[in-house]
Amino acid sequence: MNLRIGLYCLLGGVCFTISALGTGHFWLWWLCGVLTVASLAPVARFGPRHPLALMGAIYLTLLVVGLVCTLSEGVLFFPGMKAEILRDLMGGATASLITAAVLVGMAKVLKLTDPGSQAVEHHSVGIAIPMVLLAGLSYVAYYQVFGYLAYHYFTQQYYPQAAALVGRLGLWFYAYQLARGTLMVLAVLPIVYTLRLPRWQAAIAVGILMWIVGGGAALLLPNTMMVAAQRYEHIVEIMTQNVSLGITALLLLRPRAVKSAA
Repeated sequence: MNLRIGLYCLLGGVCFTISALGTGHFWLWWLCGVLTVASLAPVARFGPRHPLALMGAIYLTLLVVGLVCTLSEGVLFFPGMKAEILRDLMGGATASLITAAVLVGMAKVLKLTDPGSQAVEHHSVGIAIPMVLLAGLSYVAYYQVFGYLAYHYFTQQYYPQAAALVGRLGLWFYAYQLARGTLMVLAVLPIVYTLRLPRWQAAIAVGILMWIVGGGAALLLPNTMMVAAQRYEHIVEIMTQNVSLGITALLLLRPRAVKSAA
């Protein structure tokens, strides 16, 4: 099984190299793809059993966490590149759909799906809704704390106008981060509620997934908006924010399993 999972990651990473035809950096695109597929491997193995459900879970994560919530922040801090970012969003949405279909097909061919029938604990809808909002609110806190530390000690030189921009937006900036965090949590709900792993293992898997897909892998690639040191600093910053969000969301949305007496 380990060999099949490794093959799944290596071959799945090729899906991300199409962009290298126009931009170059084939090996970096492939590395980005391998890391992304590796973060999705627990979903392919222990997530939804039905191929369409698995495809939907993967696509929703790639689209919302990997594109919408990442590029929307680019529009916020780089308004002059709005047209280019929106173009990337449209092309990325199509590429993500194709990638999700390929990954599901590969998981089927390699027989990755675990046949186990472990039950996943769920809250009722009445409890789940406020938990989703609470998880989104936690992202605002993580963004504020870790974002401030990263900005104060590392990235301030790259964004001299950021403080003034945030000041002009006022409370709308925090409303935007709340919406962004909540949207990411909603995007991974199909994974949270189907990942047949123990609670803490599932929490770590979702946290890593949200980090890698939410920019951790893509920032390995050169781009016109950031120098190399800036990208690497953001990789660490996103790790602190998104891993924390993923762990928090799963722990809030999945109660502890109740062990029945013998």
